Amino acid sequence: MVPLHWCLLWLLFPLSSRTQKLPTRDEELFQMQIRDKAFFHDSSVIPDGAEISSYLFRDTPKRYFFVVEEDNTPLSVTVTPCDAPLEWKLSLQELPEDTSGEGSGDLEPLEQQKQQIINEEGTELFSYKGNDVEYFISSSSPSGLYQLDLLSTEKDTHFKVYATTTPESDQPYPELPYDPRVDVTSLGRTTVTLAWKPSPTASLLKQPIQYCVVINKEHNFKSLCAVEAKLSADDAFMMAPKPGLDFSPFDFAHFGFPSDNLGKERSFQAKPSPKLGRHVYSRPKVDIQKICIGNKNIFTVSDLKPDTQYYFDVFVVNINSNMSTAYVGTFARTKEEAKQKTVELKDGKITDVFVKRKGAKFLRFAPVSSHQKVTFFIHSCLDAVQIQVRRDGKLLLSQNVEGIQQFQLRGKPKAKYLIRLKGNKKGASMLKILATTRPTKQSFPSLPEDTRIKAFDKLRTCSSATVAWLGTQERNKFCIYKKEVDDNYNEDQKKREQNQCLGPDIRKKSEKVLCKYFHSQNLQKAVTTETIKGLQPGKSYLLDVYVIGHGGHSVKYQSKVVKTRKFC
Repeated sequence: MVPLHWCLLWLLFPLSSRTQKLPTRDEELFQMQIRDKAFFHDSSVIPDGAEISSYLFRDTPKRYFFVVEEDNTPLSVTVTPCDAPLEWKLSLQELPEDTSGEGSGDLEPLEQQKQQIINEEGTELFSYKGNDVEYFISSSSPSGLYQLDLLSTEKDTHFKVYATTTPESDQPYPELPYDPRVDVTSLGRTTVTLAWKPSPTASLLKQPIQYCVVINKEHNFKSLCAVEAKLSADDAFMMAPKPGLDFSPFDFAHFGFPSDNLGKERSFQAKPSPKLGRHVYSRPKVDIQKICIGNKNIFTVSDLKPDTQYYFDVFVVNINSNMSTAYVGTFARTKEEAKQKTVELKDGKITDVFVKRKGAKFLRFAPVSSHQKVTFFIHSCLDAVQIQVRRDGKLLLSQNVEGIQQFQLRGKPKAKYLIRLKGNKKGASMLKILATTRPTKQSFPSLPEDTRIKAFDKLRTCSSATVAWLGTQERNKFCIYKKEVDDNYNEDQKKREQNQCLGPDIRKKSEKVLCKYFHSQNLQKAVTTETIKGLQPGKSYLLDVYVIGHGGHSVKYQSKVVKTRKFC
């Protein structure tokens, strides 16, 4: 029984000089035929001067044909594998003589010609096995029927084929420069800068092109087709053709997925529905980036991970034909993270620490003597900061800190403590930290839960303002300062002055109002008021209250802006 693709071929094969021919560049209907994708998709005939995309099922060969009508004709055939190696072979069959029984109704000569081509192997011109974009080119080819056989032994895959008898004038694939390598010109922890020589297609042929850069962690790609196959792995199921008599039986839901996922042999009789196939197979995680950058030939890749190897490919794409050529890709390992310098904490001494936005700092505390307990005092001056404490590698503490907090941990002879401070996403963090094995008098003052300053609107005059703030059960020293500000003083300006670790020592003496001590065993009564005099009518003033601990360390309450009355 003659296979269906041979029947389809003979429907198109010339029976005489006046009958229909295989589509070539000389045919008037070529433009119409090339627009009709289905014509070539199903016909096993390669059109002259157009790239076709098709598919291969694993271990199922496929055959295409191309006609050269005259001797001494240039010929170029290019095969582009997509994401799987191919085996392909190009051979030549001489065209049989036209039948002498033209118009007689006698089918005998036609049957003989069919049998002749089927039985003859033809002359092998070229063969290749691999995943490179490979081509056959000849400046003078004999007339005949050229036969292209393709096979994929690894998995179901897509591929592209381009054949032409006018390779000099076509030039559909963009040209590469004499040095087609991609160079790494700069290397950082999270960035890599790439450069390559421009394609002559833009400068000499004046054709519109663009460059596409591909980044991944696995390997270099040899074609843009392979990149797109990787990016659309989950969509391969939808790209599978519908089964027909001219296709090998296959499991529709398994198309496009790795062979090790196949549980049963392909079965045309018992294939699951497309919906079921989509449900069973989840979308694979594709760790690959494709960025098209126009006609620039230098590009900086950012947001990479430190100390990680990446592979970089550049493809030049003809914008008119959408056909592409690959430069010789490269790879590089980003630089390591800068090693964190560990700050040594001294027993009972306050240390200032600055942490970058989303950054981290490491501190080490190694008590010189045996101890039963260790106390950590943390004062976060701005936004919250995360603290982790490990003793000899074991995690003892992990939590966020705002304002002043104290942590007491059980000690251990000759123990060493590693403290990790991590900044937040909002901005940089500033803090003060004290570690001690002898927490007699606190170096950090105790604070109430509410550190706001309250202003009494009804008590405002043209020259004074009355404010109040909360205290604690512990006796502390409080100092209040004032500073005249513009009427348009806003929240952003106030926020810049909210660093609680900045003490009164940075303030001008003229800004100081007074200092006083107070406390109360009854927290309900731990409130103090103060009237600030000597102010100017209709002016705005920034008020700050500092509480100073036994060790001289101060903490600032939340700033408050008050405005005196203009008329009294």
